[in-house]
Amino acid sequence: MNYSLQDLLNICKKKNASDLHLTAGLPPVFRIKKRLVPLKSEPLTSEEVEELIYPIMNDEQKEKFKEEWEIDFSFGVSNVGRFRVNVFRQRQTVAAAFRVIPWEIPTFEQLGLPKAINKVVELEKGFVLVTGATGTGKSTTLASVIDKINSTRSVHIITIEDPIEYLHKHKKSIVVQRELGSDTRSFPKALRSVLREDPDVILVGEMRDLETISSAITAAETGHLVFATLHTNSAAQSIDRIVDVFPPYQQQQIRIQLSNVLSAIFTQQLVERRDGSGLVLAAEVLIVTPAVRNLIRENKSYQINTIIQTSKDLGMQTMNQALKDLYEHNLISFETAIRYSYDPSELLKMLGREDISGSI
Repeated sequence: MNYSLQDLLNICKKKNASDLHLTAGLPPVFRIKKRLVPLKSEPLTSEEVEELIYPIMNDEQKEKFKEEWEIDFSFGVSNVGRFRVNVFRQRQTVAAAFRVIPWEIPTFEQLGLPKAINKVVELEKGFVLVTGATGTGKSTTLASVIDKINSTRSVHIITIEDPIEYLHKHKKSIVVQRELGSDTRSFPKALRSVLREDPDVILVGEMRDLETISSAITAAETGHLVFATLHTNSAAQSIDRIVDVFPPYQQQQIRIQLSNVLSAIFTQQLVERRDGSGLVLAAEVLIVTPAVRNLIRENKSYQINTIIQTSKDLGMQTMNQALKDLYEHNLISFETAIRYSYDPSELLKMLGREDISGSI
């Protein structure tokens, strides 16, 4: 192998790649604008992959990987950037995926976030979800939100992350960042501890299980502003996912609790720009109103989309409305809009088309 890991990460930076994949039997592969692009070099051997990966793990991480066969962590390279790393096993060999994390935290404007996000950073308490599939920029959006609060308010912010991605400097606020595996054993344990640490704002990197979800809701109920992520594709699906985690006898109580604390849900996708210059964000926005709270309590989340459609004046928008807006501003192609729509037939009607070919 003629490349060091730093060489490969430098290529990531120069090519504006979002990810680097190291797998035995293949050359290093970069993800550039959602496409996989292999490096023009010989395939990596299993020994070469290990030689690239093991030096960046400390003894504790190596031991954990030996026991569990997979591990997440982050690390930085001077003058290159920070990276989120997942090391795992495949076909009895070691492999790794590196996600690029910029040093600078992007602003709302740079990310193209909807204007409703500005209301969220002013909240004193509540529960805000940022949702979407893996790789849709959820962590970056929340980092930008935390940075905005940090820059404009004097509060105590505590984040619980797996792993820590963006590093926050203390500005107007105190920002304490706790990493799973290094600073705490689990999300639920960290959340229980956080409530005794005088927080104003709490970020939960990911809600994976009943205990974490329950603890996050409790934190919001006790007067804190809580941010969290979910791997869901709409506001309605997010609400259902939270409720469905609990046993049937608890679900109505959770609906009531959630209806009382939920403030907003932002669901994201990253969509290819028409000019090929990169990706643009498309977001569904739900701002929780009294009508939405009633629907949550009454187990009628399937009606939430209708409220979003008719509440643009409150800053809400469906994913189809977001895609339509991007298309009409010539930022994405018609084909791309349809491909990323969760309801293509509805989007066709909104665009005044009868079929995907573009016929009217």
